[in-house]
Amino acid sequence: MSEVEPEVKEFLKKIVQTAFVGLLWLSVNMTLGIYLGLLFIDGRPSAGNLLYYFFMVISLGGLVWYFYRTWKKKFPHG
Repeated sequence: MSEVEPEVKEFLKKIVQTAFVGLLWLSVNMTLGIYLGLLFIDGRPSAGNLLYYFFMVISLGGLVWYFYRTWKKKFPHG
């Protein structure tokens, strides 16, 4: 049985890590926003709504930074 080449293995590892971290970010924000009701503003924004939106924007910046750092290395094949 043949082994997977190291470059292909590293590429697939990056894909799985990216998908996992992205889905984790989505599920945390969905849980806080939809299930706990912090996404919806009724009348005036509450402190919970503001904290949720602040957390969402800051964590989105961290997610984009993580994706950039993960994918900035060029592969030998292109």
